[in-house]
Amino acid sequence: MKTAHDLVVQAKGVIAEVGLADAPEAIQQADVIIDVREADEYANGHIPGAIHIPRGLLEFKLDNDPSLSARDLKIVLYCKTSGRAALAAKSLKDMGYLHVQSISGGFDAWLSNGNDIVKPESIKFE
Repeated sequence: MKTAHDLVVQAKGVIAEVGLADAPEAIQQADVIIDVREADEYANGHIPGAIHIPRGLLEFKLDNDPSLSARDLKIVLYCKTSGRAALAAKSLKDMGYLHVQSISGGFDAWLSNGNDIVKPESIKFE
């Protein structure tokens, strides 16, 4: 029986991971940057320009959104530490997406490296 870790290792063996040093350029070249973390994680801070599509909805959202369904889109994915993004990248590769990359180390590595993040302003009620 495979564990979640086994599945991540297997996925990382067949996907393209971009190293942290090359991530800013990959993001700049991308058509879309997708944060596959949960909503609360995204709300606490995310990479500038990233859209939020949770891992559990990714395939359905991309399949049903005409602006995201072109298989030649350049997509960069990330999650907290890179496991969910690796699984997501493998899934998109299986769906026929041609240019999918996952950020090695994920958001935590991005943040630890001193890169910019965006934190949405909280809603203020008066």
